[in-house]
Amino acid sequence: MKLFVCLVLLSLLCASANTSPIRFVWDAAGGAWDMLRAYRDMREANYIGADKYFHARGNYDAARRGPGGAWAAEVISDARERWQSDVSGRGAEDTRADQEANAWGRSGGDPNRYRPPGLPSKY
Repeated sequence: MKLFVCLVLLSLLCASANTSPIRFVWDAAGGAWDMLRAYRDMREANYIGADKYFHARGNYDAARRGPGGAWAAEVISDARERWQSDVSGRGAEDTRADQEANAWGRSGGDPNRYRPPGLPSKY
């Protein structure tokens, strides 16, 4: 029964995205990898004020893969922000600003809008 429900939901997502189920899943997996890479880069850079840049960049990279990547970026971003606001206590204002950067990147906006001065060009 669970498999049937998953297949129905995947079919609905693919139909609304106008793509094949295999392509959607492939793009979603790639988008999840893009989000993980941006998170790892953010942790490695450990640069004050770069948080929003990495949010925007991860979402931008994932969304460029297609509907599956954009979907994965949205699901991951929403889950992370929900956890962050509920568990870590960072506050609603930080969550709102992070979600703004997430949406900006997912919509194709240039992540460099959030790039802080002095962030190494490696990122």
